[in-house]
Amino acid sequence: MGRLFSIFAALLALLAPAVAQADPADIDAAARGVVRVVIIGNDDDEIFPVSHGTGFAVTQDLIVTNAHVVRDAMGDPDLRIGIVPSGGGDAVYGQLVAVNSRIDLALVRLTGSLRLPPLALAGRSMANDARVVSVGYPMNVDRAQGLDLSDIFKSMSPVKSPGFVSGERPSRSFDTILHTAPIARGNSGGPLVDSCGRVVGVNSFGADNEGGDAEFFFAVSNRELVPFLRANDVEPKINSNECRSLADLDDAERDRLEREQMEALRDLAQRAEETRAKRERALLEAQLGVSKDREDRMALAFVLLLAAFGIGLWAWSRHERFDPEAEDAELNRRKINIAFGIAGFFVVVALIAFLTRPGLDEIDRRVAGAMQGEDGTTNGGDTSATGTQGDAKLTCRLLPERSRITSAEAPDIEFEWTAEGCVNERTQYGYASGIWSRVFVPNSEDAVSVNSFDPDRRIFRSERYLLPRNAMGEAREARSKYTAPTCGADNAASRLGDLQGEVLSQLPKDPNERLVYQCEPTT
Repeated sequence: MGRLFSIFAALLALLAPAVAQADPADIDAAARGVVRVVIIGNDDDEIFPVSHGTGFAVTQDLIVTNAHVVRDAMGDPDLRIGIVPSGGGDAVYGQLVAVNSRIDLALVRLTGSLRLPPLALAGRSMANDARVVSVGYPMNVDRAQGLDLSDIFKSMSPVKSPGFVSGERPSRSFDTILHTAPIARGNSGGPLVDSCGRVVGVNSFGADNEGGDAEFFFAVSNRELVPFLRANDVEPKINSNECRSLADLDDAERDRLEREQMEALRDLAQRAEETRAKRERALLEAQLGVSKDREDRMALAFVLLLAAFGIGLWAWSRHERFDPEAEDAELNRRKINIAFGIAGFFVVVALIAFLTRPGLDEIDRRVAGAMQGEDGTTNGGDTSATGTQGDAKLTCRLLPERSRITSAEAPDIEFEWTAEGCVNERTQYGYASGIWSRVFVPNSEDAVSVNSFDPDRRIFRSERYLLPRNAMGEAREARSKYTAPTCGADNAASRLGDLQGEVLSQLPKDPNERLVYQCEPTT
């Protein structure tokens, strides 16, 4: 019986719909902007924590949290709000910008720089059973680790708790998302994110769990969060793209390449068949034409020889009867000489016509001529210049169906390409393993971009790696070890390709974002 039950359960598992798994790298990237919000008291110049919750960055200096997290600081001027980042660095104080207790949201401005990466907000509603993750600092986890309130000033990574959306419903007079991603005291104000790490709500409270009932939790939905931010002059980063995994994107890319290859093979076969048919027609026409020309030349030679023979015979007969003493002897002599000259001329022309009649090699020349296009290229071949081998100014437009956008905006790109990968007097694009690429390690944000360009297909691709602070520091250190070669230097592109290798070796296997653009010459 137990064996039958196991088999039945396995069949149910196979028949159950597949659930998209959250990408750990995307959740980790979102967690970089999640902070611990600590309410701090002061006793004889000694500060101590009173309570704490969670918040997340919506700009580099603005934090969203729950109104009830900062309620004590609102009513007591001796209490302050501390912001502790997850990725290391000193904590800073925060100042309240706005509070809306009805929808349980608050906005806090940092008084110091933490360089927090803002989280993107999902621009589409979550389907029931969609996978979500709560990110925050639950107190029960702190207690389980033997940490007390004094330890919450330490920079620690937030806890990620997966679950599923159970529905969207109004609660306590505002829109909430009902979900099963566990939260506890301390999680309040933290983000509820989708599988791509985009915020779908702000965790607020949990349902009572009396009598062992299933646990459900509530997050303030983006339908409340977005108007709240805009009412306080904050334009959030909203991403309405479908959340697709890189694995799905790679599968779609392979399918697309296979379709392109099959279409190319079909086009090649069709062009080959068209070329073969045209060659056969050209060969038949050439054979008929050469045969006709040979016959015409030989007939002309024969006619000329007959004419030459007739004229020559007439001239000879007059020459035999020529009388030098005759009154018109001089005129007759002139006529005879002219007749002989005409006969000789006809013989020469007949000989030329015979010798210059088309040979069999003329068939090949006529076939080759018929297979030439008007521009001198062979018909049936691809004569369009779709690539960009030389210098060009390009406008590149995003291909959403081939891209994965989790946080960054993706406007059109004005791109100037040179055959040597040279930009602004420096070789910016290195060449390695058949790929032109540029590694960009900025100081302004914790993200590494690897841009690549395929000049043959005019495809520009940007892959972004959203790194934690320590990994970003290592990437910056590796980048500082080399300087891009000047334009025109020997093997500049290959050298740069080798120099970029150390930075590339430190990056994760997969990027968080992939932006694919199709480029066309700028008009």
